[in-house]
Amino acid sequence: MKTYRKILFLPILLLLSLTAFGQNNNDTKKLVDDGVALFDKGDYKTAMEKYKAALAIDPNDLRADFEMGYTLYTTGKGMEAIAYLEPILKSNDSKYETYELLGSIYDDNNQPDKAIEAYKAGIKDKPDFERLHFNLGITYERLNKHSDAEAEAIEALKLDPTHASAHRLYAMATQAQGKRANALLAWCNFLLLEPQTARSPDAVVSLKRIVNYGISQKSGKNVNVSISSSDMNSLNLGMTLAIINATSSKQNLSSVDSLSLQLNSLFPIISEQAQDKDPFFSKYYAKYFNTMTDSGNIPALAHYITLSAYKDEDLAWFKDHDKELKDLQKWLNDTKHDF
Repeated sequence: MKTYRKILFLPILLLLSLTAFGQNNNDTKKLVDDGVALFDKGDYKTAMEKYKAALAIDPNDLRADFEMGYTLYTTGKGMEAIAYLEPILKSNDSKYETYELLGSIYDDNNQPDKAIEAYKAGIKDKPDFERLHFNLGITYERLNKHSDAEAEAIEALKLDPTHASAHRLYAMATQAQGKRANALLAWCNFLLLEPQTARSPDAVVSLKRIVNYGISQKSGKNVNVSISSSDMNSLNLGMTLAIINATSSKQNLSSVDSLSLQLNSLFPIISEQAQDKDPFFSKYYAKYFNTMTDSGNIPALAHYITLSAYKDEDLAWFKDHDKELKDLQKWLNDTKHDF
């Protein structure tokens, strides 16, 4: 009889234990869900109280740890967040988002070496997570490691061609290396995605600086060219000649009309000169924009990407050229980047 009672008693204990465990899981899940909802509303203090309550019930709730760490980071307490992220890194769970957050914390606290280590660990965990490549590239660019930044921007762009900031990173990294053609097309692509944001005016300035590099109009049709011999490789020379030929005989052109003619001449030259020299750039950017030249959409492109600088002129042009704007939009929808 005693043995029988023991056999009966064990399943009862097991049932009670499973019931309690299920209740704890439900309780912590609701607390974390409530915390996330509060976070989304900007109530970070109450959100953290929810996460702490969840961890008091289950100290091993990794979701509560991550959300607590992320909220601390968001409120400027990134270094305090690390203690909540460490249990996740020691677990068997996927860690790539935790490494991304950890890298951002170290980067914001002027510890770039640790940030790079964290981002690389995240990439090893999930190589196709675009934000890790982008964030690593940003850290490299801040360290003036422009070629490394370019390489990570490329990986990010392969994974998400619509990431405007990755185009911007690629443009900055290549421009810093003197790769005028690469930077020019990347700025064009960035401005197609962000024609009128706070970052757009500086992008237009960078684009125009590349287009007009070493060229000045002295008077009438006389053009002065001043470029160092180290810059005069075949591609840069081709770009310079294309720009001069596009506008030197034209009078009374607006800035946007001048840019339109320049880009229309530049894109084919760049596409021809870039072949086989840089496989990614040749296919991803040069071929893409040369195809746009063939489509006849360059005037619409020029007006679209300069909206932040010449808004009145561009809007007036679009008012009279609605079909051209629609044609550009259709081309953008139908044409994908290749690499």
